[in-house]
Amino acid sequence: MPIADADGIPTRYEVAGEGPPLLMFSPGGFDSSLEGWREVGVYRRLRLLDQLTRHYTCVTFDRRESGGSGGRLERVSWSDYARQGLGLLDRLGIERAHLMGGCVGCSTAAVLAVEHPERVRSMVLYSPAGGVKYRMKQHSRFRRHLAFVEENGLAEVVKLAGSTDAGFTAEPRLGPWVRLLRSDHAFAERYAAMDQERYLTMADGMARLLFDRDTVPGPEPEDLLTLDVPALIVPGQDSSHAPSAARYLKECLPLAELWNVPVAEQTDSSAPARVLEFLGGVES
Repeated sequence: MPIADADGIPTRYEVAGEGPPLLMFSPGGFDSSLEGWREVGVYRRLRLLDQLTRHYTCVTFDRRESGGSGGRLERVSWSDYARQGLGLLDRLGIERAHLMGGCVGCSTAAVLAVEHPERVRSMVLYSPAGGVKYRMKQHSRFRRHLAFVEENGLAEVVKLAGSTDAGFTAEPRLGPWVRLLRSDHAFAERYAAMDQERYLTMADGMARLLFDRDTVPGPEPEDLLTLDVPALIVPGQDSSHAPSAARYLKECLPLAELWNVPVAEQTDSSAPARVLEFLGGVES
C-alpha cells in the first residue's frame, strides 16, 4: 500500500471506490490500522467498508503509531491525530470530505471537524468510544506501562517489544509506541536512550490529556455545541463504547441524528443502508 507524508508522519493508506470522498478514522484503539474496518468487532460483521466503496471514495489509513504508519516520541493529543488525517487530505488533493470514525476514531473525527469545519461535509460517528469504564481502563493501561518503565527502564520495554507480537491494548507494559519499537530500529534506539524521568512525565501527561473525562474524549463540549456539521451517531453497547457516549454526542451536536438501534439489530443490511441514507441526504 502507498505511504504518504501526513503532518510529517509516514502514513500507510488505501483509496478505494468512486464518488465523493469519505475519510475514515479506523477503530481499534492504540492498534487503529486500516484493516480494522474489515477485521475488528462489529465492523467485520457489518461489512461497512465493502458497501460504502460502491458509492464513495473511501480513504482508510493507519493511525500514527499503528500498523504501517510512523510516529514521533511526544505527548500525543487528539489534535495530533486529527492533523494526520488533515495532512492526508492535503496530500491527496481533497478539499472537503465526509468523515467517518469507528470506536476511538470518532474522537479524532470530531476534533478535525471542530478545528477545520470548512474541510468537513458531515460526520458518521459509529460506536463512539467513551464512558467511565473506558476512561478507567485507559488510565489503568498507562499506569501498568509506567510502573514497568520505572522498575525496569526503557531498554527493557524495547526488549519486551521484540519478544511478542502483542500491542499496547493486549500487553500494557509495552506502551503506546510498541509498533514503532518493532519496525523502526533508529526509533527504538532513541526510545531506549531517552531520559527516563522525562519519558515518564510525557507518557503520564499523554494519558491525562487523551482520557480526561467520563464520556467521549477529544473535543470540548462547548465547541461541539457550536459546530454546524451534520452528524449521524450510532451507539455502541459495552464497557468501552457506552451508550451514554453516543447520547452525549447527540446532546452536544446541533445537527446530529441518533440511530438508536441496539448493536444486535445493527446488521450488514440495515447499518450500511442507514449510513448511506444519511450521507445521501447531506449530498442532496
